[in-house]
Amino acid sequence: MADQDYYEILGLKKGAKPDEIKKAFRKLAVKYHPDKNPGDKKSEDRFKEINEAYAVLSDPEKKSQYDQFGSAGFHQRYSQEDIFRGFNAGDIFREFNLGSDDVFSRIFGGGGGFRQGGGRSMSRKGQDFEMELPLSFMEAFSGGEKRVSFSREGRSEDVSVKIPVGIDNGARLRLAGKGGTGIGGGQNGDLYLDIVVIPDLKYSREGADIIMPLQVQFSQACIGGSLDVATLDGTKRIKTPAGIQPGTRIRLKGLGFPMAGKSARGDFYVLLQITVPESLSAEQKRIIEDLAKSGL
Repeated sequence: MADQDYYEILGLKKGAKPDEIKKAFRKLAVKYHPDKNPGDKKSEDRFKEINEAYAVLSDPEKKSQYDQFGSAGFHQRYSQEDIFRGFNAGDIFREFNLGSDDVFSRIFGGGGGFRQGGGRSMSRKGQDFEMELPLSFMEAFSGGEKRVSFSREGRSEDVSVKIPVGIDNGARLRLAGKGGTGIGGGQNGDLYLDIVVIPDLKYSREGADIIMPLQVQFSQACIGGSLDVATLDGTKRIKTPAGIQPGTRIRLKGLGFPMAGKSARGDFYVLLQITVPESLSAEQKRIIEDLAKSGL
């Protein structure tokens, strides 16, 4: 629920007083209580949201942190276990002759965590975390192992991450159990790594293909020749035909990125660009003038 506003869930405005918070919770929790809505999954989900919101806003310290840092900042500091620690709504439900211990065990899974009026505790999976993982162009191409440091509930941790060969910008890796601590013996949350490939000065990527701009001298564009190209697989020699035009692509088959789930690879394209000299020597100028007289 890191992206949801606890005040909105309870139908309140920020800065609501404790009695307003309790009144709103009592009204909504009774309305959406599973005993009043048997078999209604939407009501059950709403009931969970209402209890989580009240667990934070009814606690002065948690409410202060939530008001100060906002939803995202608060959830970086508080795990699900922290949110429900010391939470007790059993008295409110007993006012209306509604179950507390059994219903929370039922909808949260049973087994430990936060307690309702001294009853059994409920287990619940810990909060998932996410962070960006920057990779160089070559790291994305080659894959391998990368050491990642991250903060987990106030503690700094290091973990070795396996980077798949050919991973693309925007991909997401999941590290099971590296998120928030599970409640009452529940499973830990997961850590999600969002891949950010740092732009390279020499290469760019189009799907599984690699594009490399290459400057060609004016004379070579006219008469053709050979060029050495630095691919990610080493230096390769290519031939340029006479009369090459700016923007022409020369394809080196199978030298691009590995394709996910396939043994094949994309291609490597040399994007030819014609270099026009900014200044000429007297001899070069004379030759160009002669070429111009000849109609070139």
